Amino acid sequence: GAENWAVIASLIETCKLNGVDPYAWLATTLRAIVSDHKQSRVNDLLPWNYAADV
Repeated sequence: GAENWAVIASLIETCKLNGVDPYAWLATTLRAIVSDHKQSRVNDLLPWNYAADV
């Protein structure tokens, strides 16, 4: 459980450092994954790329 929490906390803090609302980023990312986002384009879902799109 601790390793999973570390990953989540790291992503949340990365959002904050990039000026991205963590909740909005997570909701958008989960929607993209459910909508068959291509695995080869996983970098598009990272917080700093989300910031560039907003």
